[in-house]
Amino acid sequence: MTEENKTADANLLKNRFRGYYPVIIDVETAGLNYQTDALLELAAITLKMNDQGLLEQDQTYHCHIKPFDGALINPDCMKINGIDLDNPLRQAVAIAELDAITGLFQMVRRGQKQADCQRSIIVAHNAAFDQGFLMAAAARTGIKRNPFHPFSTMDTASLSGLMFGQTVLVKACQVANIPFDNKQAHSALYDTERTAALFCYMVNHLKQLGGFPHIAATE
Repeated sequence: MTEENKTADANLLKNRFRGYYPVIIDVETAGLNYQTDALLELAAITLKMNDQGLLEQDQTYHCHIKPFDGALINPDCMKINGIDLDNPLRQAVAIAELDAITGLFQMVRRGQKQADCQRSIIVAHNAAFDQGFLMAAAARTGIKRNPFHPFSTMDTASLSGLMFGQTVLVKACQVANIPFDNKQAHSALYDTERTAALFCYMVNHLKQLGGFPHIAATE
């Protein structure tokens, strides 16, 4: 095997994260308890590697979600996320949890297969929160073939704390020179886009500093 082939293989996404397919996730909710509080908005961005082995954003998924039957709505949380459940525009586009999770999983499974990865993994800022709500929704709806690892995540709050000494998303983005509009914060789609940009920056910057060794392809 030539050195050129080894380098090309090292630039495959499946070799960067031990076979995991990273998916950036952000949720907006009606509370902090994933078992009882409504999941109201969901966004996800998949990633790909370019010919230089640098991460780039790929496919985007975004939806507004109707509260599940019996879901609790915390007024304090609604003030923070700014979601108006009675807004006619929202009511016109919001979909059921089953449809929301099904659409996400279908997109993720397609990308995972194309990248030849073995399993998908959630990447999020304070990832335990987003993972809890996503997994609870999947359990409530009874969806099978969940592509995500049941407990492992990649937390950009921890990673940015390590790299920049900052764990707040906006401050980490500022250190990385990633534009951040506070007026758009707490929108699942915007926060996902910023988190994806931050994660790609950290992974790519580490590689450019020589912190990620080339992986020789196996026969």
